[in-house]
Amino acid sequence: MTLLVVLGPDLVPAVTPADTPILRADDLGAVRGDGVFETADVRGGQPWLLDAHLDRMARSAAALQIDLPPREALVALAETACAAWPSADEGALRIVCTRGRETGGPPTVYATLKPITDHQRAQRRSGIAVRTLSLGLPVAARTAEPALLAGAKTLSYAVNMACQRWATAHGADDVLWVSGDGYALEAPTSSLVWLRDGELCTVPPAETGILAGTTAAHLLSRVGELGWTARERLVRPAELVDAEGVWLTSSARGLVEIRTLDDTPLGPSPETTRIAKLLNFPA
Repeated sequence: MTLLVVLGPDLVPAVTPADTPILRADDLGAVRGDGVFETADVRGGQPWLLDAHLDRMARSAAALQIDLPPREALVALAETACAAWPSADEGALRIVCTRGRETGGPPTVYATLKPITDHQRAQRRSGIAVRTLSLGLPVAARTAEPALLAGAKTLSYAVNMACQRWATAHGADDVLWVSGDGYALEAPTSSLVWLRDGELCTVPPAETGILAGTTAAHLLSRVGELGWTARERLVRPAELVDAEGVWLTSSARGLVEIRTLDDTPLGPSPETTRIAKLLNFPA
């Protein structure tokens, strides 16, 4: 089941049959990947961390020089989708804004809402195997030039999806991108988090140009409840082997423990259950 809600020219959202064509053939989101999006977990009929997602969407749109609709229209879009969704079902709400048609005009804005899959739930329980893959660029290469869109969440995900297919072809579930000078960065659709000596760490977005993860940021803001401190720092993959736990986090994936990295065992960590309870992702 996929739910579709379209934001009309009057900025009024409307639930629309999921098989309705809503993109023109020349929509730049389709032909160029020119647009931005956010995905929020939906639980109990409500979008989780919606404000943080809309804040990041606004930053991404500003980087691409795309005019988003007013924030209240995006909130109404999300609320309309969630109101039509069974409150007992966990889902992934994706809000999309493309630049619109090639000849100019307003952006195309819509939302989809679909269930979290059994495969995603299984990974939350069992963990995943990950392989490193180099991006070939120094760790700070993308931060100096705004045109490289460091930290923007855009529709241009062809490389991300190709890397995940590469992982599958090499017997893994996902990829951990590594800079050309050997620092761990992020996964194609997830943030990296690890625990060492009472510090729950993630990679610094401002220093590396990676996407600032909303789930990771929320987790690090609450680590005091688990008796830890939060820290952003660079890390090399070899250092993760001795960590007390290594995870990938995202809105749809939730919290997933990395159990092997390049075939080296990393777990299981006894802290996974505590973190999962704090984040309250359904099992």
